Formats: sequence, structure tokens, C-alpha cells
Amino acid sequence: MFGVTNEHLVVDDLDFEVRRSARRKTLEITVDRGGELVITAPPEVADDVMTAFVREKKFWLYTKIAEKAALQQPVGGKEFVTGEGFSYLGRSYRLLLVAEQEVPLKLEAGRFKLTRDVAGDGREHFIRWYVAHAGPWLQKRVAGWSARMGVQPKGVEVRDLGFRWGSCGQAGGVNFHWATILLPATVVDYVIVHELAHLVAPNHTPEFWQRVARALPEYEQRKAWLAEHGGRHVVL
Repeated sequence: MFGVTNEHLVVDDLDFEVRRSARRKTLEITVDRGGELVITAPPEVADDVMTAFVREKKFWLYTKIAEKAALQQPVGGKEFVTGEGFSYLGRSYRLLLVAEQEVPLKLEAGRFKLTRDVAGDGREHFIRWYVAHAGPWLQKRVAGWSARMGVQPKGVEVRDLGFRWGSCGQAGGVNFHWATILLPATVVDYVIVHELAHLVAPNHTPEFWQRVARALPEYEQRKAWLAEHGGRHVVL
């Protein structure tokens, strides 16, 4: 009887931990939270088969590694002072500290306005604002793409997903990092389409990418933009 055994596989400039388990029937590659690359494989799969599998997935792997690195940029790059810029749907809005207003933070007349007495907790107030506005916006956007793609998620949630922009839950819902609302709408659409495609194709198989391409023929440009530029939108 097989348990889980670990070993390493190096493919070009990529170093993988191999986790073998009798419960696995297919190969799967994941990028762990710390950036480690992992292949989960059935016990009998040979190294040359895994190497070929990795090479087929190299573009996807480099993209995921870049996304993870971008989302893990150090927190604290913003100062909550008048004149600082904060993103919302791909545009930058200057912050204005005010003496008082009916809510701690709002976007009005092309500026974010934050009451001066809560500036010390500015990051928390911005995250709450982003989460509150991302929910309704994403619900509407997901509904539109769901109709076009012929799928129906069981729910849409906004949360902190660590280094992931989105995820597809086992129960059939889709989840999005609160920071997606900082990205340009066209890039958010790619994240939405990506997760909706997972409702039908759980893994990054050719079928999965075909579904993404049918919905967004130019998805590769948006995917590349996200990998290269996404991180600077989430430093807060």
C-alpha cells in the first residue's frame, strides 16, 4: 500500500517537490503560498513523463510565479496623506484628508476623501471600502459573463485570497481577492472568465483554455498584463 512520498525534480530552471500518492490518478502542478513548486503524481509515473508535463505547462507556471510574486509585494507602500494616489478600477485617484464628513472614506468628485482623525487606520478603511464596492460590482459583472459562457456560479464572494486573484470553490461558487477592484475592468474580466471556466473544467487543461479563449479571444494579453503589472495595484 502506498502512502505519500516526497522527492525532487528539476526541469530547466524550475525545481519541484514531487509528492507521490496512490490516491492520485493524474498529474497536478501547484504553486504553494511560499512560492514552492509542487507536482502531485501517482506512484508509478516516471520522471520523463513529469518533465514533459512540466514543459507543456511552462508558460502557465511562469505566469503564476509572477502573479504570486506581485501579490506578495511588501505592504505599506502608501502614505495616507493628502496627494497620495489610490487605484480603483485601473484609475488613480488622489487622496484628500478632510476635517469631517458623514463617513470615514468616500470617493467624490474624482478624489478619495478620508477624515483626518482616522488616517492612522487608513489601510483598514480603504480595504473595507474596496470590499464594499467590489461586491456589487463583481456580482453584476459575473452575471453578465455567466450568461455569455452558459454557466451559473452558486455564489460570488470577495475576500483576501493571499496571492491568488480568484478561486473557484468546491461548492460551485467563485471568489475574488478584494484587490481585483483596483485593476482595470478589462483585466478583472479575465479573472472572472478564468474562474467561471473552472466551473466546467477544474484543471488547466486544453479544454479549460479553449473555454477561456471562446469568451475572451485576447485573454493572453490580459493575462500577461496581470502578471507584469498587477502587483503595483495592490500595494496599500
